[in-house]
Amino acid sequence: MARMLVTGATGFLGAHLVAKLLERGDTVVALCRGEGPDVTVQGKSAEIVSGDVLDASSVERAAAGCDGVYHCAGKVSRDVRDAEELRTLHVEGTKRTLDACKAAGVRRAVVASTSGVVAVSDDEDKVSTEKDEAPMGLLNRWPYYRSKLFQEKAAFERNVPGFEVVCVNPTLLLGPGDLRGSSTEDVRLFLEKRVPAVPPGGLSYVDVRDAAEGMILAMEKGRPGSRYLLGASNVTIREFFARLERISGIKAPMMPLPRAPELSKIGTDLLEKMLGRFGMALPVDPVSLDMAQHFWYLDASLAEAELGWFPRDAVETLVDTVRDLEDRGVVWPEPDFVRKGSLASYVRGGDSAV
Repeated sequence: MARMLVTGATGFLGAHLVAKLLERGDTVVALCRGEGPDVTVQGKSAEIVSGDVLDASSVERAAAGCDGVYHCAGKVSRDVRDAEELRTLHVEGTKRTLDACKAAGVRRAVVASTSGVVAVSDDEDKVSTEKDEAPMGLLNRWPYYRSKLFQEKAAFERNVPGFEVVCVNPTLLLGPGDLRGSSTEDVRLFLEKRVPAVPPGGLSYVDVRDAAEGMILAMEKGRPGSRYLLGASNVTIREFFARLERISGIKAPMMPLPRAPELSKIGTDLLEKMLGRFGMALPVDPVSLDMAQHFWYLDASLAEAELGWFPRDAVETLVDTVRDLEDRGVVWPEPDFVRKGSLASYVRGGDSAV
C-alpha cells in the first residue's frame, strides 16, 4: 500500500483516479482549494489538505510522506480569453507542484497531459504516436493545447535522478461522472438536438475510468521522461454521431458542415451568416468548430506494450456516458428508451463496428 498525493482530485479524471487508488488500498492525499472529492470506497475517503498548485508551500505540506504524486490539476477551456490563466495554471502550477514534491521527498510523478499536444492533424490518414512532433502551427491557435505542451516541457525538465516524471496523454475523456461538463459537453449538445450539422473532422475518445487506470499503471511501470497516449477509438465525427444515434435514439444531423480549416480566424458574426446560408445556426464557438475540422487520431500501442493498458469497448463508454447524463438529469431521455433496456441490449449486441 502506498501514500499518494493527487492534485485536481475533484475533476473528472481526478475523482475517478482517487476512487481507483482507494480501491487498491492506497492512502490518498487530495490537495484542494475547497471541498474535496465526493468519493468514498469501502468506508475510506481521501485525506484533504487545503492548498493550491500555485502555492508551493501548501503542496510541500501535502506531499510530506507521500510516495508519489498524480498531478491532474488543470482547466479545460476553448476560450482564447483564458490563454494567460491556462498558461499560469498548467505551466507555472506544474513547475511549483513538482519542485515542491521533490523538496518533500517524493520520488515519482505522473502528470496528466493530453493527446492533443501531438495527435492532431489536417490529414485524415494521420494516426499519431508519442514520437511525433508537436504541430505548432495548430497548437498556437488553441491556447489550451499550447499550454499543455509547455506543461509537458516543464514536467520533463524536472525528470532527474531521484525524481522521475512520466506524462500520460489521454484523448477526449468520456464516461460517467463529468459533473462540470468539461469533457462530455459535445455529447450533451447532441442529446439535446443542438448540433445542426456534421463537422468534417475526426476524433478519438477514451473512457475516463480507463484513463485513471492508465495513470496508475504509468506510476508503476512508465519509463521516466516518457509520454503515453491513451485512446480507445478513432472515428470520424459522422461515425461518432451514428454511434450516439444508435445508443440514444436521437436522430443524428445529416447536413455536412462546409470544410473551412481557418474557422478560428473568422469572426462569429461572419460565421453565423455563412452557416445561415445552409439553414444552420451556430451551436458552439468558432474555436470548437475549427477544432472539429481536424483529425485527432492516435495509436495507443505503446501504453498497451509497456504499461499493460487496455481500454474497454468504446461503445460501452458511450452507453455509460449517455446513461449518466440522463440519470443525473443533465439531459432528458427520449420517452422510455433507457427504461425499456435498449441501452443494455445495445451493448449486448456488440454493435461496435459503427
